[in-house]
Amino acid sequence: MKQLSGNFYYREHANQDPRWMRGQLTITEDGYFGSFREDLTVQGDYFLPGFCDVHCHIGFVAVGQLATPQEALAQAEADRDCGILAIRDCGNLEYAPGILGNRALPPIIRCGRHIARPKRYMRLLPIEVENLNDLPQVMASQAEQSDGWVKIVADWIDRSNGADSDLDPLWPTKILKEGIAAAHQVGARVTAHAFSHKAIAGLLEAGIDCIEHGSGIDEDQAQECASRGIPVTPTLLQVELFDEFAAQAGKKYPIYAATMQKMWERRREHFVMLHDAGVQLLPGTDSGGYQPHGELGRELMLWERGGVSASEIIDFATWRVRDFLGIAAIELGARADYLRYSSDPTGDLMRALSPEKVALLGREFPSSTSVSRDNSLRISTKGAV
Repeated sequence: MKQLSGNFYYREHANQDPRWMRGQLTITEDGYFGSFREDLTVQGDYFLPGFCDVHCHIGFVAVGQLATPQEALAQAEADRDCGILAIRDCGNLEYAPGILGNRALPPIIRCGRHIARPKRYMRLLPIEVENLNDLPQVMASQAEQSDGWVKIVADWIDRSNGADSDLDPLWPTKILKEGIAAAHQVGARVTAHAFSHKAIAGLLEAGIDCIEHGSGIDEDQAQECASRGIPVTPTLLQVELFDEFAAQAGKKYPIYAATMQKMWERRREHFVMLHDAGVQLLPGTDSGGYQPHGELGRELMLWERGGVSASEIIDFATWRVRDFLGIAAIELGARADYLRYSSDPTGDLMRALSPEKVALLGREFPSSTSVSRDNSLRISTKGAV
């Protein structure tokens, strides 16, 4: 039995707010938190629950390009080493050997494959549904093969309209309702890729559980998301690229280009609006394609730039997202996954993003981070349109 001494962001029961407590916390031989004894005389390090990334794609090194097993392993290790200790893989084809169930890698919650219409998403990634009426069956099938989540593509450019092409919804609301109900019936929740404003109303009416990107959500819809407990993964690193997507569309798709450019121009005020409306924000990098893995720090620094305090970001990115995903934090019986600091991390986001050690099932690994205050953002997006 291992014992940690210091200051823990601890709670006695799941789904209650943690608080800083000083004392000693045991770790069982199989890597779970055991008993906690409060002791105000104890000196030691500070411990936070691990960060989560709810939107990434382990196994892709570029859009439409599969990673080798060695590359996929390096992606998962990069996530772990920056403090990401739980992942919701938000759409994938398959996993390289040695990734799933590896005690030295973050546990992965699988969403199954993206579900889209023919020619209405990036090549290789989705299951393409030819017949709209097949959507409920496809969603139920993906639910049964995943870890309680299904990922649908709610909007994408429809190039068949030529110069009039724009971001348009893929599914009639009636079919969306049936598909989401089918996933719910087998115990899964549904999240949706959604850039545009056009797609949001149908998703909300159909009973969506979570929205990825959400760059088209208006103020009324943000209020509805907040009141219904529908979180949004803002993927600010990805939204930072919308002007490049617009430039690549150029004169061939001018309406689509204008849509993307407008969302890029108001991206920062839009994020502030989501936060001010009380929407639960989920940390997600969209790594595996346009973003490299291990970049959660850069994403969260953009949240801070948008006016969210360091302490609130830490809560959003650790125990609050864990509660939403159904993953325990630092509490009795939870996996002993934690971030270790030599000084209090809560007052400075840069400090929180730079733990000395990360631990999975009680086994500690050195941490690495490349985030900086200047937070350079530009990443090549060749081939995005």
